[in-house]
Amino acid sequence: MRSLPLPLTLSARLAPVAVLAVSGWALSSGPSTPAAENKPGQDNGSQSPTAPATAAASKAYDAAPAPCTSIPVKTVKSLVPGAKTAGKEIASTDSKVRRTCSWNALKGYDYRWLDVSFEVMDSEEAAEKSYKQRLSDDSGGGDVPGLGDAGYSVVNLTTQDKQQTREGVVVVRSSNALVVITYNGSNFESKKAPSTDEINKGAIKAAKDAVATLEDGQKKG
Repeated sequence: MRSLPLPLTLSARLAPVAVLAVSGWALSSGPSTPAAENKPGQDNGSQSPTAPATAAASKAYDAAPAPCTSIPVKTVKSLVPGAKTAGKEIASTDSKVRRTCSWNALKGYDYRWLDVSFEVMDSEEAAEKSYKQRLSDDSGGGDVPGLGDAGYSVVNLTTQDKQQTREGVVVVRSSNALVVITYNGSNFESKKAPSTDEINKGAIKAAKDAVATLEDGQKKG
């Protein structure tokens, strides 16, 4: 069972592309699930003999950072050309533990969507459990070394009414927090999607920026 809901609701995803309905196409509510491969199975959360004494230390973060300033303006301009760099924060039932910001824009015929979500949990163990659940749900990708305590990336291609959309999702666990990046794109003239490499690298770049914001600004001490 998920500890927290998905990063975006279906209505939140569809709202910014309502104006594109004349093209006979809208974003899907999420990526399709490919055949599982390269699924990580390592568990680095081993407990020491003094686990009760170190339990408090396993929680590095008390609250989610401001998501709309977690990605540098330079990165936003690069990944979402034409977007308002201030972004738009999505309403949350508890902004202390979960915050999400989105950017989207149509420039010419190219459409791009980027969102970043921070989820802060009660313990490192809870975050690790949620992280593994997400990997199970979005199987078929691979590990991303050097991102937090664990990082994972997956890219999917969907087609609706002959219009392709390619979406990348990067999930990162840092202590008791998760960072989830979603980045997708389409071209309404060619009906083709950006390359896997472009979407994957863009999602990972945004993830690195978001994790750096979390770790630099939220750690205790």
